[in-house]
Amino acid sequence: MKTELFVVTPPFTQLNTPYPATAYIKGFLNTKNISSTQADLGIEVILKLFSKKGLQDLFSYADESKSAKSDNSKRILALQDEYLKTIDAVIAFLQGKNPTLALQICGDDFLPQASRFSQLEELDWAFGAMGTQDKAKHLATLYLEDISDYIVECVDGNFGFSRYAERLGRSANSFDELYAALAEAPTYIDQILISVLKEKIEAIQPKLFLISVPFPGNLYSAFRCAQWVKANHPEIKISMGGGFPNTELRSLSDARVFEFFDYITLDDGELPIELLYHNITHPVPAEAHFYKRTFLLEDSKVVYRNDAFRNDYKQADVGTPDYSDLLLDQYISVIEIVNPMHRMWSDGRWNKLTMAHGCYWGKCTFCDISLDYIKVYEPVAAKLIVDRIEDLYQKTGQNGFHFVDEAAPPALMREVALEIIRRKLAVTWWTNIRFEKSFTRDLCLLLKASGCIAVSGGLEVASDRLLKLIDKGVTVEQVARVTRNFTEAGIMVHAYLMYGYPTQTVQETVDSLEMVRQLFEAGVLQSGFWHQFAMTAHSPVGMYPEKFGVVKETEAIGTFANNDINYIDKTGIDHNKFSFGLKKSLFNFMHGICFDYELQDWFDFKIPRTKIQADFIETALNDDQHFNTKPTAKVVWIGGKPEVDYFTKSKKGNTWELASLTFHDKKETFTIQTNKTEGEWLRNILTQLAIANERVYTFQEIKADFEREMDNFELFWYSKPINTLRTYGLLVL
Repeated sequence: MKTELFVVTPPFTQLNTPYPATAYIKGFLNTKNISSTQADLGIEVILKLFSKKGLQDLFSYADESKSAKSDNSKRILALQDEYLKTIDAVIAFLQGKNPTLALQICGDDFLPQASRFSQLEELDWAFGAMGTQDKAKHLATLYLEDISDYIVECVDGNFGFSRYAERLGRSANSFDELYAALAEAPTYIDQILISVLKEKIEAIQPKLFLISVPFPGNLYSAFRCAQWVKANHPEIKISMGGGFPNTELRSLSDARVFEFFDYITLDDGELPIELLYHNITHPVPAEAHFYKRTFLLEDSKVVYRNDAFRNDYKQADVGTPDYSDLLLDQYISVIEIVNPMHRMWSDGRWNKLTMAHGCYWGKCTFCDISLDYIKVYEPVAAKLIVDRIEDLYQKTGQNGFHFVDEAAPPALMREVALEIIRRKLAVTWWTNIRFEKSFTRDLCLLLKASGCIAVSGGLEVASDRLLKLIDKGVTVEQVARVTRNFTEAGIMVHAYLMYGYPTQTVQETVDSLEMVRQLFEAGVLQSGFWHQFAMTAHSPVGMYPEKFGVVKETEAIGTFANNDINYIDKTGIDHNKFSFGLKKSLFNFMHGICFDYELQDWFDFKIPRTKIQADFIETALNDDQHFNTKPTAKVVWIGGKPEVDYFTKSKKGNTWELASLTFHDKKETFTIQTNKTEGEWLRNILTQLAIANERVYTFQEIKADFEREMDNFELFWYSKPINTLRTYGLLVL
């Protein structure tokens, strides 16, 4: 099993699907014929912990320490035999291996119930429409969360299903607290982690150990892994990369970090890792080593080396992500909360792919647009993206894809959708977008036909003044129309919402809430989430705070993590107080209720009345702008071939030859009638416009083709037969 590189994600990220960074790196290493093994240590620790043997050890450990203090923990301990009896069956059910258990779980006398089940009465109305499988998943999730509460109280206060010791990684300007925690004896969870890691390291014996740290909740475990390998296998070189160092450790200067790691690389990992591997495996003098965006220790000081002249790899050359080695059939699908988009994050296995590197917009002032992962925009060719879809589908057996783009480009989404349909692939996919006007009704219908089921996008602050300040490039009216287009196509829409943006007034917060209320009431939003603005060091607000009416509390740069910045808003408004009311109102709006409540009802302090007209969104939706079709617009037909019959119709001595075209849609059969000449032209042009063809025609081309034989194309184009075809898949893109 020996391989040269071992790539891991440390605990914890998601239970239902692996974080994709290690699969991306392994896919790249394959193109260089460098052998590697990967592991998601988080799911492996969870599976050890949440097993009959794991719970026996857990209860024994907690019982010996006499740490059960609350009535809830005492109840769980008293019911330990019930937990031991059910845990393996429940985990198998959540892995999709034991679906018949759903009937038992829903029976109300199978699972032991502690405090988490008290939510059931409140949530009954929200989950009332769930099927047996979904309801059982939710009940099983509550069961696991009860055990998690017990672990937090009695065994390890840092435990969390999707994060571990997260507070040690958040705003850790100094390494002191994390360093002190690492000097203490390993926790109970640490011991499980080390047992998993020890077995793998001894079997693999890598030359280079790569640890990907996407979030603050992975940082402590990453250091624990590195600490154990340093102590027990000093011959193995260790490197950290991933989202956390990319954003937080760009000004790293604390030499103590390198007691654990030999290297820390920033931004795209392919070339930095290849150079590390080359330096380690080729015995040349240290002065002949070259590095790409790499921190290391030289003469006891932290240095940043970026002296390699080679350019980063193009997206076409990084390979297809490789999920081999990961326990794909053992991930756990849970249903934690009622938010539809968050449910997609936690339920089901998704292959992660990217349509484009970076963001094609790259202007939002709250975003880290100065960093390469945002500012270096490079799309991948549509055919290559779909090649990767087919490759992953074949290798993983999973046809669900989450495109993890900062914002997927509409034109590329169109080409990918066309290619998916041409290849007759049955896939399910979702991604993140900007709510821009390119998402027309027809484009949304095409995306739906290709398997797109959901999009998420930043509405941020539903105020045109603030959207302009953010440089979002959209208006609220535009967002309303785009979300309507997606919704009518059957694609779920999730909106990221922000409050507390610099200079945001109380009136604007209230008006934003009213906009959101109207969007949900109009039925064009299905999901949303409010988050409070955070200033980051690499965003325009963080770099030029004076332009946005805020002042940094300090200009001091820490020796460890530097990203989140504490600041003072000159307005002096306490935005924290809005948090509960915004989130509670949204929870209700997502379930189609409480639209008639006064906005004041959501807050326990006085707020001003909204200045937004009660029909603002309704008016925006009704005032849709019907531009003439652009001559360069692409026209495609995603329906089938018609059956054509010709017949003659007579009236008052006049006779007409007519054509009847019958189409079979997936759901129904429909017929349109035209005169014979138009019918023959329509049959021929639909064959040419069929999506299976590589050649795509423009609106201008089909107009010219029509007018070779007939007159007045516009009259024909806006006639009832064409309007019917537009409904069933004649798309102008």
